[in-house]
Amino acid sequence: MKGLRLRVQPQNVEGYTYACEKDSVVLGRSSKADVAIPDLYLSRLHARVFRKDGQWWVEDLGSRNTTLLNGRPVREPAKVGPGDVLKLSDTLVTLLDDERPRSSEDIPTDTLFRSASALLEKSGPVENIAASGAESLRRYAERLHTLNEVHRALAAPLSLEQLLQLILDRAFALLKPEEGAVFLRRPDGTFEMAAERRLPGLSGESLYSRRLISEVTEKGMAALVTDASMDERFSEAMSIRLSGIRSLVAAPLLHADGCVGMIALNSRALVRQFSEEDMELLVSLAHVAGLRIQNIALAEEAVRRQALEKELDLARRIQVGLLTAEPPTARGWEVLGASAPSRTVSGDLYQVKEREGGECVFFVADVSGKGMSAALLTASLEALAAGPIESGFPPDEIFSKLSRRLHARTTPERFATGFLGILSPESGRLRYANAGHNPPLWVRAGGAVARLGSTGLPLGLLPNAAFRSAEVELEPGDTLVVYTDGISEATDPDDQEYGLQRLETIAVTHAKAPLDELRRAIEQDLEAFVRGVPYGDDRTLLLVRRTAD
Repeated sequence: MKGLRLRVQPQNVEGYTYACEKDSVVLGRSSKADVAIPDLYLSRLHARVFRKDGQWWVEDLGSRNTTLLNGRPVREPAKVGPGDVLKLSDTLVTLLDDERPRSSEDIPTDTLFRSASALLEKSGPVENIAASGAESLRRYAERLHTLNEVHRALAAPLSLEQLLQLILDRAFALLKPEEGAVFLRRPDGTFEMAAERRLPGLSGESLYSRRLISEVTEKGMAALVTDASMDERFSEAMSIRLSGIRSLVAAPLLHADGCVGMIALNSRALVRQFSEEDMELLVSLAHVAGLRIQNIALAEEAVRRQALEKELDLARRIQVGLLTAEPPTARGWEVLGASAPSRTVSGDLYQVKEREGGECVFFVADVSGKGMSAALLTASLEALAAGPIESGFPPDEIFSKLSRRLHARTTPERFATGFLGILSPESGRLRYANAGHNPPLWVRAGGAVARLGSTGLPLGLLPNAAFRSAEVELEPGDTLVVYTDGISEATDPDDQEYGLQRLETIAVTHAKAPLDELRRAIEQDLEAFVRGVPYGDDRTLLLVRRTAD
């Protein structure tokens, strides 16, 4: 069964290591605790590390200021292991493996992990540094100068490549490693070496493993390795055994929202062995780098977003050009169309156009999906429908041809609902086909309402779908209300849908009002219903009315 050691580091007090020889170890400021820590802000019995079923766990014992595990509050018992860091008030407790046999001849070659966030918060008084001697004060001043220089340099416009090289420049100048590298997180969550530097003449495999990257980036830990050949995290780097013992220091590239990567430096121990002071400096450099990298990423994202917004605006203007609602040239008819996308571009389409013989064609469609992909499909739908419409086919044949072509050109999950009506203006006869679309409302002059239901499956759903046509005759004063489900399925804060019945009520109430007034009445009632809830789908409305002869 794995043993465990606790590296206890109170603030401003020399740290020590505690070997967990029992299955339960209590930490706190009381002398009754197994590990008594001189920290006035700890609870008397603050936290407990215990072993259960071969696994180590930690739990908070109701402390006043809680226990943090790798920066997160411990609200219930959590599994822990080597490399994890507990923060109890101002005290850091690093968990270390204790599997290796120990003897009086053992050389302490542990890998030390510290919370990068805690190191950034750490501030030692200058008086204490001065008391350590002139050399310590000189190094402290030199490092402050370096950090200040880095901050000034980063104030200039820099590309990501320039930034990474600048960070490596400063790290090499101050910490004098033999090799250094910066790893950045890819969009898929993996890491890539984004920048690397070596001293002239240095060759061989780079001393970085996936396990180290994971420890540093996922847990936000700084790492100090004094004997890499003894650490299992570097078992993948076989060249270590050939090149000798190495010293390594690594720090996460932190920013306000997380971690973007890691910077690591290494050297042969006989050439340069890194210290905890070096680790603290690298954490400061890495923090500056992490913030700047994030700023560059945000700036690049803003540029990409601006370019995308321009493209979307152009797409919207093109799409608006496809939306037409021209009334028939024959007297006695009024037509009004309106469409509001839930995003910049819409997956809805409406058209009103005349064709040879004086017939007027009404076409409303709603494609599956939203955004740019849906907008592209509406443009394709309009183009595929144009030929059959202009060729004089009846509604059922137009939809049969359109459905077959759409199915052949799109993936199975892409389809569209649609309503297509062909009006003879002189007689008022309307032949139509409904491809799984919401039933348009035929509001009669006397107040009765009929719903023009489906006459076939949605377009593009099957390769050889069959459709049929139906026919009604619009009398003077009748109004046809064609809409998409973005209206009928709009929801309020209680997740209730607007519904077809409410739309019918508004349409009947304003049946004799001008079409623009009817449109405004529907829009205002819809806004009153949703009470600020964002619309989840595009909203399209096409109104057709036969006026009095």
